[in-house]
Amino acid sequence: MKTCLIVEDSETVRHILTQLVEAAGYHTLQAGNAAEALDVMIAAQPEIVFLDWDLPGLDALDFLRGAAEADIADAPHIVLCAMENDAQQFALAKAAGARFHMIKPYDKRDVRGVLGLIDQQEKLDMEEMRLMA
Repeated sequence: MKTCLIVEDSETVRHILTQLVEAAGYHTLQAGNAAEALDVMIAAQPEIVFLDWDLPGLDALDFLRGAAEADIADAPHIVLCAMENDAQQFALAKAAGARFHMIKPYDKRDVRGVLGLIDQQEKLDMEEMRLMA
């Protein structure tokens, strides 16, 4: 079972997203800020991180920089979660390492959709590795 780290400062939103991800068959971990999330990510090495854009203290870009510098075997797929459909936000996050994004509020269809995209990307990555061998 894959593990997802939910990084969200709102306890209510974190709880809702956790329920949606667990209903899709994933194990979840939670963090309320970027500093805590970096510690959890390094210790648990989740396959997927749902990252809120607006975090107190260290922000999403700080987390992405820390994740890129972390000494972990496999970098997680990072899903940026934001309130606005802001192309500049997504471009900054993508340049810093986020591969996917979702707009809040999200529902079961949104969560399953992005998890499906991640599964497809993993299959493509595996096929590419096989072809290169």
